[in-house]
Amino acid sequence: MLPDRPNTERKSMSRTSEPTRPSLVWFRDDLRLADHAALRAAMAHGQQVLPVYVLDEASAGKWGPGGASRWWLHHSLAALEADLALRGAPLILRRGAAIEEIPRLAHAVGAATVHTSGAALPWARRLDRAVASALQEDGVTLTRHRTTMLFNPATLRTKAGGNYAVFTPFSRACFTHAPPPSPVSAPDRIASVSLSSSTAPAASKPPASSKQIAATPQVSKGLASDRLEAWALLPKHPDWAADWRTAWTPGEAGAQLRLREFLTDGLGGYAERRDIPGQEGTSKLSPHLAFGEISPAQIWHAATTALHAGTKGAERFLTELLWREFSHHLLWNQPDLPEQPLRPAFDGMPWRDDPAGLAAWQQGRTGIPIVDAGMRQLWQTGWMHNRVRMIVASFLVKHLLVPWRAGAAWFWDTLVDADLASNSAGWQWVAGSGADAAPYFRIFNPVLQGRKFDPDGAYVRHFVPELGQLDPRFIHAPWEVPACVLGAAGVAFGHTYPAPIVDLAAGRTRALAAFAALRDAVA
Repeated sequence: MLPDRPNTERKSMSRTSEPTRPSLVWFRDDLRLADHAALRAAMAHGQQVLPVYVLDEASAGKWGPGGASRWWLHHSLAALEADLALRGAPLILRRGAAIEEIPRLAHAVGAATVHTSGAALPWARRLDRAVASALQEDGVTLTRHRTTMLFNPATLRTKAGGNYAVFTPFSRACFTHAPPPSPVSAPDRIASVSLSSSTAPAASKPPASSKQIAATPQVSKGLASDRLEAWALLPKHPDWAADWRTAWTPGEAGAQLRLREFLTDGLGGYAERRDIPGQEGTSKLSPHLAFGEISPAQIWHAATTALHAGTKGAERFLTELLWREFSHHLLWNQPDLPEQPLRPAFDGMPWRDDPAGLAAWQQGRTGIPIVDAGMRQLWQTGWMHNRVRMIVASFLVKHLLVPWRAGAAWFWDTLVDADLASNSAGWQWVAGSGADAAPYFRIFNPVLQGRKFDPDGAYVRHFVPELGQLDPRFIHAPWEVPACVLGAAGVAFGHTYPAPIVDLAAGRTRALAAFAALRDAVA
């Protein structure tokens, strides 16, 4: 006779027959369904799921979405809403304080857990702690998952146990670290919480903060969702983004299409073409990454597969993906990165107050063709080629000595791929105050940069058409051209095109003197 076995089947059946409490999935900078750890955890064990997005502009403060990001956010949320609907789940949209909305929704469905991302954003991390505390008072757990980074910033450390402050050893550590888990496909169906009732189960006690919540008119919402159009995220008067839909396809499907096209047509020549702004040599995946419509792990594994297959350009592309990861690790470990120089000595930098120069730079009216082309590309498309981002940033902070924070703020408002970590780290790198910073005496010469990376003038010709008739030999420094040549090309300084707002040699000398004085002051 076989020995008696524990009645595990009966216990298991008993457990599964008990009703399980639903879970909330709090979407943030991860607006996708595939390779989404928070969504996957919420769906475990057949639990019902309530997908939620909260536009909490007060908590974000000055780092709420800028104008270009608001345009992208509208279309990305519309795409997510449609993708969820195809799988049988609604997306609840709320505009307001997440510390009120998330507990309110969790109570309304009797949720046991709220699953969300674990982003590096300082304001979001503070908000997480506040929301977790509010939920805990109602017996609900907030669980954070890594959905926006490749590696856990709390565990990827130097051999001495510290934070990485230089990119090269950081990238080496990433390449030797255990790779991120293989991406998981989007679910076919999502068991959704029924929206027919807006009250919590009788057994669930009201939130500890219910008096405060009840005092607001929003309590009557129950499980109703805001209308996305009511958020007025899109520009109207004027609609300066009218042509953007021809250049961009926000949403998870658009991100996947962009990745496939790049892997097929762009990755092989990426190393050679990535610095040529007049060509389609980059992936343009950055806005999809910024909104989490595609995970960095999906890109990592796709590029790694291509690398193993011998595709040229794959290793360089992976290195660029790690630059983004490096920026997020910097922000995780240095929460004041967007506001304060990583090198404290730069607090004493003699920046100039130059409103006219800043305005000319913003408008693409500096008289320096490659700089103006980049700033106009930014305004017209919501994006700028990475090589040109470095050129225009160097011009602002070095030739004009305008504080890097002013440039970072403009990029934050006008880039569709505005990412607080990458934007802050990039501007500090150019300014010389950040991690892995270039030597202070490295000042990009925009003329030489233009001649090297836009040798035929195609990029300048496209975005600065008033210089379109100039010979490629002259297009990057029209002030050096004889007046008769300019006249034949239809160029008249001060009329068809501005004269340079700064002499490049004088601006470089002024910058070198300022940086040298700063160096001597802390020596």
